[in-house]
Amino acid sequence: MIETLTLALQISPIEAVLAPFYLILDLWYWLMVQLYRATGLELLDPSFRFMYRALLMGLCIGVMAPLIGTFLVHRQLALIGDALAHTAFAGVAVGLFLNAVIDLGVSPYLTAVIVAVIAALTIELISEATDAYNDVSMAIVLSTGFALGSTLISLNAGGLAVGIDQYLFGNLSTVSPSNAVVLLVLFTVIVSTVGVTRNQLLYVTFDETAAAVAGIPVRWYNRITVMLTAMVVVGAMQIMGVILVAAMLVVPVAGATQVSRSFTESIVVSILLAELAVVLGIGVAYYGGVTGGPAIVLVAVAIYVVAVAVGRVQTAVGDPESAETERIDPEDGTPRVE
Repeated sequence: MIETLTLALQISPIEAVLAPFYLILDLWYWLMVQLYRATGLELLDPSFRFMYRALLMGLCIGVMAPLIGTFLVHRQLALIGDALAHTAFAGVAVGLFLNAVIDLGVSPYLTAVIVAVIAALTIELISEATDAYNDVSMAIVLSTGFALGSTLISLNAGGLAVGIDQYLFGNLSTVSPSNAVVLLVLFTVIVSTVGVTRNQLLYVTFDETAAAVAGIPVRWYNRITVMLTAMVVVGAMQIMGVILVAAMLVVPVAGATQVSRSFTESIVVSILLAELAVVLGIGVAYYGGVTGGPAIVLVAVAIYVVAVAVGRVQTAVGDPESAETERIDPEDGTPRVE
């Protein structure tokens, strides 16, 4: 008893918070081993622990990205993921730079989260302070972030050496246990936040004016949305890479809108399409010997094409359920929340 208490006192608060997530990771390892024994798939060989972590991160991304992306697409903010991905790259560069110069020992993905969240808030503040359109503020933050990251990388201060490709295009084999745990934490924060604030986010997404009249603090919920987007971007960056991370926010959602009849259904379908793209994409990457991020995106785009075709067929045959659902309010031209 005394030894257990002494050990508990020696654990830092951060380690205590992360301990349950490491247990989840261990449980995931066990489940994958059981699946390997049942199927014999080479992809699930127990000696390839990095593939277990890559699959777990991919499945989490398949939930997070469409969950937030659905709100972004309906608000015509699809490109904000690209802007935040480039600033997250600057955050990675900041972490690598600090580690090389002062041996700070901080994870580059932690600094990426911090910088991406700051960038997300900056986009909102620029829009609010200057009345600039969102695409203007996104362009400013995107170019600034990527310029900062490129500058820090090029300095090569203190012997800084960076494997740039893994941050630009992602790399399944470099997924470490600590990074997987960070993603699990982000996943928990994002899903729980959306679960608590879903109705307010939905109201703000479709009619900001009516939401403000109803007493909802629109600006704060806009900030919550962009901060959650920043977390998704950083979480997905290790697998998808800076250049392709925005695709998972947009492509599955775009496919879901072709075959869905309501907002809620669009979220569910987009998550299913994203999960399918992740699993198939990782399989293609492993057996085809190609980079994981591009393979996932290409599969997602192929699924989108199929969804478009299915949507056209539904329209051609005159799906009665689809015909009964009116997406635009005829009185004021705004989308109707279903």
